[in-house]
Amino acid sequence: MVLESGDRAHAAQRWSARLSLTAAVLAVLLPLLWAGADSLILVAVLLFGVTATVAALWWVLAHRGLTRAAAGVLAVLVPLTVVAFFDAEDMLLLVVLSLGLWAVSVWAGRAALTSTGSHTVPVTEHRTPAPRRPFLIMNPRSGDGKVVRFGLKEKAEALGAQVVLLDPDRPVDVAALAREAADAGADLLGVAGGDGTQALVAGVAAERGLPFLVISAGTRNHFAMDLGLDRENPAASLDALTDGVEVHVDLGFAAGRPFVNNASFGAYAAVVQSPAYRGEKVRTILELLPDLLTRQRGPRLTVHAAGTTIEAPQAVLVSNNPYRTGDPAGLGLRERLDSGALGVLGVTVDNAAQAAGLLRGRQAAGLTVLTAREVVVDADLPRIEVGIDGEALVLPVPVHCRIEPGALRVRVPGNRPGVPAVKPPMDWRRLRKLAATVGRTAVARHRH
Repeated sequence: MVLESGDRAHAAQRWSARLSLTAAVLAVLLPLLWAGADSLILVAVLLFGVTATVAALWWVLAHRGLTRAAAGVLAVLVPLTVVAFFDAEDMLLLVVLSLGLWAVSVWAGRAALTSTGSHTVPVTEHRTPAPRRPFLIMNPRSGDGKVVRFGLKEKAEALGAQVVLLDPDRPVDVAALAREAADAGADLLGVAGGDGTQALVAGVAAERGLPFLVISAGTRNHFAMDLGLDRENPAASLDALTDGVEVHVDLGFAAGRPFVNNASFGAYAAVVQSPAYRGEKVRTILELLPDLLTRQRGPRLTVHAAGTTIEAPQAVLVSNNPYRTGDPAGLGLRERLDSGALGVLGVTVDNAAQAAGLLRGRQAAGLTVLTAREVVVDADLPRIEVGIDGEALVLPVPVHCRIEPGALRVRVPGNRPGVPAVKPPMDWRRLRKLAATVGRTAVARHRH
């Protein structure tokens, strides 16, 4: 008898789980069988190499002059020395095979866990009439000229939208421009530009209760990505004007200024304030970071969130809904935009050992991960640098951050790529249980 599709799916899950566990066991046994007691030396050398490399990179960022140069040399020599050691001991192939088995184990394990159920909460879509008087603001320089390259102005006007092109040589208050359009009868506000411009117009849309259109014409398009929009073809976003649905998402505020992605405080916020940052990013970072990381420059921050106080962090990120932090593959992604909570990420690192400790992820002593409805960032200076969706600002302290759940009505195309799939973190207990099942459901159905 042919198994039903559900039974085949369950069988695939079980075999993926068994493959994952088998590969993990082989990854552990292979060094023991190949090198015996010397496998302990292999593990020790690997750990030493990774730790020393991370520590050297910390010295590169936190120092200047001869110390930085020596640390840079060390950051290159340590990995090369580790590889040379394994090669001399005839264990290089062993390391490659063992790492390959671990990769297979993680891939198969995540495939099994992903297929057991969804790990993202789908956002509710609302069917609403198409806008009759949409008003769009477009930045022709954003995203290396995507507005012009994709003919966004002409395509939007052909769909009945009023379009205003920003003049980079004549700065304009886009929030005031959006309010004027709303007063004139616009029933949708939209932006083709960077996240900073989107945030300002989104604040006006939320204030006036109007739908908001995101056109993925920025450089990074973080907000568009988490909305599931097509970032390769920004013109596809315009389909929302004729065949679209609404999703209601949260909107963050820092000192009353809206943000769709995040507000950053500390080292990064101070770096982006530098006039030289736009032209020479790497050089500016290397020049400013030593004083910022060693607290010789910049404010001493204190963060209050969810009953927790973070003392003197070098960097703080407050995000509109939490970013994934438990898995490198999910960094920079938000599973939800409607959880009603801010994400808080604080980094406090005072030496190379603590920098190396960040490899432990969420368990690292220098890393604080929280969620909260409100966050207060205070400092020992009257004003501090803040980066709000990439825009450099200087704000008086304390800076109050809050979130307004479901405040923003975003109109998106009915057919869009969707939020990038993020594999769930490894759960070895679930994998063992899944692998141990023998397909009793399928057997019972066969007998019936």
